[in-house]
Amino acid sequence: MNSDEFYSNLLNIIKTSPAILVHLRIEEGKLKLNWISPNIETILGYTVEEALLPGWWEKNLHPEDSPRILALRSALLSQGFSDNEFRFLRKDGSIIWLRFISHLICDESGKPVEIVGSLSDISQRKKAEEELKDLLIHFQTLMENLSVGILFEDSQRRIRYVNPALTALFGLSDQPISWIGKDGRETDRLISSFFSDSQKFIDRIENLVASRQPMKGEELQLNDGRVLESDYVPLFRNGDFLGHLWLYRDISDRKRAEDKIKHQLQILSSLYEGTQKLAHSLEPETVAEEVVRACVEIFKLKLAWLGKAEDDGRISLVAQFPDNINYPKEITVRWDNTPEGQGPTGRAVRSGLPQITADFAADHRLTPWRQLALKAGFRSSAAFPLISRGKTFGALNLYSDQPGFFSPERLDLLQAFAHMAAAALENARLYKEAQFRLDRLQALREIDIAIIGSFDPRVALSILLDQVKEKLGVDAASVLLLNPNTQILEFGAARGFRSRAIERSRLRLGEGHAGRAALERRTIKILNLKEEKEKFVRTELLREEEFTSYVVVPMVAKGRLLGVLEIFNRSPLMSDSEWIEFLEALAAQAAIAVDSSQLFYNLERANAELIQAYDSTIEGWSRALDLRDRETEGHSQRVTEITLRIAREMDLPENELVLIRRGALLHDIGKMGIPDSILLKPGALNEEEWKIMRLHPQYAFDMLSSIAYLRPALDIPLYHHEKWDGSGYPYGLKGEQIPLPARIFAVADVYDALTSERPYRKAWSREDALNYIKEQAGKHFDPQVVRVFLQLMEEMEFNF
Repeated sequence: MNSDEFYSNLLNIIKTSPAILVHLRIEEGKLKLNWISPNIETILGYTVEEALLPGWWEKNLHPEDSPRILALRSALLSQGFSDNEFRFLRKDGSIIWLRFISHLICDESGKPVEIVGSLSDISQRKKAEEELKDLLIHFQTLMENLSVGILFEDSQRRIRYVNPALTALFGLSDQPISWIGKDGRETDRLISSFFSDSQKFIDRIENLVASRQPMKGEELQLNDGRVLESDYVPLFRNGDFLGHLWLYRDISDRKRAEDKIKHQLQILSSLYEGTQKLAHSLEPETVAEEVVRACVEIFKLKLAWLGKAEDDGRISLVAQFPDNINYPKEITVRWDNTPEGQGPTGRAVRSGLPQITADFAADHRLTPWRQLALKAGFRSSAAFPLISRGKTFGALNLYSDQPGFFSPERLDLLQAFAHMAAAALENARLYKEAQFRLDRLQALREIDIAIIGSFDPRVALSILLDQVKEKLGVDAASVLLLNPNTQILEFGAARGFRSRAIERSRLRLGEGHAGRAALERRTIKILNLKEEKEKFVRTELLREEEFTSYVVVPMVAKGRLLGVLEIFNRSPLMSDSEWIEFLEALAAQAAIAVDSSQLFYNLERANAELIQAYDSTIEGWSRALDLRDRETEGHSQRVTEITLRIAREMDLPENELVLIRRGALLHDIGKMGIPDSILLKPGALNEEEWKIMRLHPQYAFDMLSSIAYLRPALDIPLYHHEKWDGSGYPYGLKGEQIPLPARIFAVADVYDALTSERPYRKAWSREDALNYIKEQAGKHFDPQVVRVFLQLMEEMEFNF
């Protein structure tokens, strides 16, 4: 019978049983109903879910019986057993008499932890007891044929009736009739000899007789191991005491069945707890430890160990419990067809089926392991294959100190647990693998961010080497960069080295392992550097660092060799194909970082040269304008310097200062469109000439706005003749409508013009020019700009 059939049959038995099975937990001194059999709905009308609700038991006890039954809880906890009868309310409102037989279960320390019991419908029996006085006469024949032993004594304890079942129960040859009239005390002494504690039996009889209180379902242990269930019924008629009725039943078979059910319940409960623990962890090592621990603790085994089937045929030890037994470490186990692979573990892995050893002493297939097993105290074992997705990846090995321990019944449960353990281990492995790959993706992402966020290859390479050490679990890593001019691999960056010898690395292409990896553009892996000592040209590195393993990967980007990534370890490297692929991905990231920095350097240099060319062109235009109007020669350079000093004092950012400089140098570029007759006229201009002259800001905008490079610098050429009070040109802007660079430039332009010689007037003195600037604050000029300008002229004592 397989496990599914077994549990199906067990469930059917429980569903059709006349007794309701219950399981209670003891939590902080209180009883809590934990499980109840599904036949409760047939007997009482309640569903299992309703019965498990808090207070259900107390709520439905008959009010007259409730105080008595609840008071007996303490007796149960102290005595370990209880047999009680009480009335209970069915769901339909009717009353039923129930008999509750319960047993207390303690843990290894003797602490009460749970109760198992059964509820039986005794309504009919109660009714029968009430009518027993009449039925004794009318059904005497029936009682004589009952399997229940019956003994009736009158009020004076003279025996009045004994049925054959009673004498047969105790194996007495006396005929029941010979007992009639005898003193019950004499019979007590005779019967007591059959019980394991005869005096206790006699004391029990005397107490019941004295109390005349009924006692039902008391269990008595016989010397031969049988268990009897005894009832005592004091008989009354119309208030008069008639005598004592004793009933004895052999419940040995029932007790064995109950014990078996109780044991199964314990195992099922422990299995459930064990599987819950497995589900709570996603660490393969933790899951493996929980598996072996659960097997030993639940099934009372002596040892459990879990092995992994390696690709090379070995079975490697993953976990064992308890860990103070050396047997798993002393034996050599394989799963291939070698002699070491012919044991239970190897056969289980190859066949995918459990392998049972009923007795180590008698199984000759175990010759390589028998003596060690017997020395460790093992007599039987079972090896269960761990299978996932149709592939066996290991085995669960269990050992007992009892021959024949692994019965079919236990095997079903163990097989089920092995399947659950395999699923939990595989889930944990997949999770760890997914987490491992996620960590690697995160590492690549961090390197990408470093590459994007910095064009300094040292930053990216430092982050990359940190990730290499952490994610690959190696002792040291370095990058050698290819010098394109000399074609020599030179030190670039390193992590994890004890000395600075790596910094002296200089290898030609093809020289040493690194040079060969670069030249051939392939990964080279050296498992034992000591054997390759002569080929490893950097001997001082081996001498000072004590490395034993080495891997080198070429760094290639866009088809160009940029260097190599080297891995060093002081112990053997356990690297698989996925490990190598990740290393090569990191090398590719390193190549990208170096390539990006080189591209950026070249682009930055080209951009700087272009900007320098642009600025030189602007300065050339400015000098050309000054040469055209010799009276203003040097004017553009002077006003540009003054404007920049004011702008810096006003905390304008450097990127705006660049635009201000260009705009200041080109402020009069629009005069290129003014005729010489007007521009170079020695005298004052008339109104018509002024109209043409005032067009030069617009001419500047028209000339420069089509040049994208100069478009952000047009504020000064276009607006430098606007005035704070709105009386300027070309648009008559007012106040802060005028861009700040133009407002700053206006002060510098007027100051330089006033202090410069002109054909039509002499240059003003510095003091007069400053006074004029001060007077025009709020009219021509921005008052704030004027304050900064005057303070600058006073504090710095500039003399332009």
